[in-house]
Amino acid sequence: MTPRNGLDSLLRPEDSVLVLIDHQPYQLANLNSHDPHMVVNNATALAKAAKAFGVPTILTSVIADRGGLIFPQITDVFPGQEVIDRTFINTWQDRKVVDAVRATGRKQLIIAGLWTEICVAMPTIQALGEGWDVTVVTDASGGTSVEAHEVGIQRMIAAGANMMTWLSVASEWQRDWARTEHAAELAEVLVRHAAGSGIAFLWEQQLLNTPVPSKG
Repeated sequence: MTPRNGLDSLLRPEDSVLVLIDHQPYQLANLNSHDPHMVVNNATALAKAAKAFGVPTILTSVIADRGGLIFPQITDVFPGQEVIDRTFINTWQDRKVVDAVRATGRKQLIIAGLWTEICVAMPTIQALGEGWDVTVVTDASGGTSVEAHEVGIQRMIAAGANMMTWLSVASEWQRDWARTEHAAELAEVLVRHAAGSGIAFLWEQQLLNTPVPSKG
């Protein structure tokens, strides 16, 4: 296995493509590895960060007429965008999804979805075998149990996948605070979705805008 290290291994927005898989009500109803509120929050934050950095994002569901529509928190980020509905459990066996990814010309494939051990693991392992550079966003994903989620992650790491959380992905896309073209959009995502970090940022802005008391 080729080690994943060095500057070139870090995520770049111009080389990234995001696939969000099966963030649907049925899967959420049996999500037991994470607080469901957090998974919805984190998946939404990841989607918003991708949009801020111009990262193409493919949305896909499985048998939506029975499993439910992709969470509106995610689809609202991409109004009017088609959600590719599948019958394949393994997203990477669906030609329409793979063709959409290939059409972007990007090489860094980023995946998040429900459930980790099934709907994330299958396409990740297949794509790795086909030579893709795959990153899984673990906190925007979740499994049917803590064990299922963790074993799924172990299995994907063994296959060569890179594991990250949504905030680390966004930070790698930003890379340098001197790059100001997306900094304001990223700050808004942090404020809305990064909890303590977002509140701390607002506090910092408050302090910077608070006049220094005059000496009487």
